Amino acid sequence: MSSIDTVLSYAKSIKIDECEAIFCQSRITTIRITDSEIAEVKQNYEKKLGVRIIHQKKICGAESTILENPATIVDSALRLASFQNPKAFWKSLPSQLKKVSLEKLYDKRLAEISGNTAADIAQQMINSASDKKVTSITGSLNIVSEKFEIGNSNGLRCSDDATYIAGTINADSDIGGMAVSGIGHASCRTLDAFDPKAVGGDAKNMCIDSINPQKCEEGEYSIIFEPYSVGEILSFVFASNFNLKTYSEKRSCFSGMLDSKIAVDGFTVFDDPHAKEGIGSKSFDDEGVATQVRPLIENGVFKNVYSDLFDAFKEEKNSSGNASREGSPMGRDSQPIPQSAPHNLHLTGGKMSRDEIIKETRHGLLVGRLWYTYAVNPIKGDFSCTSRSGIRIIENGKIKMPGKSFRIVHNLPLLLQNISAVGNDEKNVLQWASLPSIAPTIKAERIQITPI
Repeated sequence: MSSIDTVLSYAKSIKIDECEAIFCQSRITTIRITDSEIAEVKQNYEKKLGVRIIHQKKICGAESTILENPATIVDSALRLASFQNPKAFWKSLPSQLKKVSLEKLYDKRLAEISGNTAADIAQQMINSASDKKVTSITGSLNIVSEKFEIGNSNGLRCSDDATYIAGTINADSDIGGMAVSGIGHASCRTLDAFDPKAVGGDAKNMCIDSINPQKCEEGEYSIIFEPYSVGEILSFVFASNFNLKTYSEKRSCFSGMLDSKIAVDGFTVFDDPHAKEGIGSKSFDDEGVATQVRPLIENGVFKNVYSDLFDAFKEEKNSSGNASREGSPMGRDSQPIPQSAPHNLHLTGGKMSRDEIIKETRHGLLVGRLWYTYAVNPIKGDFSCTSRSGIRIIENGKIKMPGKSFRIVHNLPLLLQNISAVGNDEKNVLQWASLPSIAPTIKAERIQITPI
């Protein structure tokens, strides 16, 4: 009998109203790069079991990596019930699933990859980033394979096999008297789609092109955000505003604006759990609810929010299939209580190339990477971020010189209303501890910057 079956059988025997069991088995390969060489190769194998019980409308959970006696996890969760208040709005766990067939989410070669093969891939990233002008290379390569299973007392059973690969290279240079950096990144689900040479090459080129930066004068600019920086804004500033919980509690800067125009024409962002090679792609969410492609903004109009079962029931709605038990560094986990989150935030690309957007920019700045991106006043949509690398000063349609870092304190609704161009260079973006996104280059007008 499987751990899930043992848990559900025991929960039934002690007359628990509802029980959900989550089993996650993962193989994680991690390569750490320091001082331009591979510093560590590590492979971990994990098995986790999570249990959520709903008894007398009280919701509790427990998790364990010790699976000799899975039934004890039910007892652990039940003990916590005495500290909980009943959730009268709760309806029930799902009972059936119409699973959608998706492609390019599992690769046997990644599932069986050896440490030596993974190290060879990481070395290709290093080699392609190497240059006499690059003084230091750091980064990482993470490869995850997993089997994720859900079962509940209402008869639901579903499982997925998945693989993930993500690599990041930071290339640094102290030539010219001021330290500069460049970043290269790629993330996907199959080995064929991962190009380690491009990861290192992107980092090297961004770094070399940043040598001898000049001060960006304080003032108002057209800002061109490249995909990696767009992904950071989507993850850390944009996403939470479309969470049903945030929206209904009036903590979103768009609360009360459903079906209203909140962005420029042609601007479309949707949650895309069915994207090929998408890091967050899956046929069912982490409660066993079927996923669906869901527009959040469609042609500038606020169309939908996302939710899990708990938040949906609280507002007397149905789940959108966005329950998340997020794993680290990628994939899923067995944490007993899920949270609602987008799967892949997908900003639809436009028709212009990055170079064409630059050519049409009179007085602007190009930003390859941001950091310290966070909401300052979430209710109003105010946020702050700092340019980190890939900064270029643009005058009359041409890149004039590399620029030094600057800070942006801006407003999300205002940003969305002042987007003047969307590029055709969509790519998967995955930053540390952030949501997966699929993002192109965008340009936004009238943004005030402060040099650092």
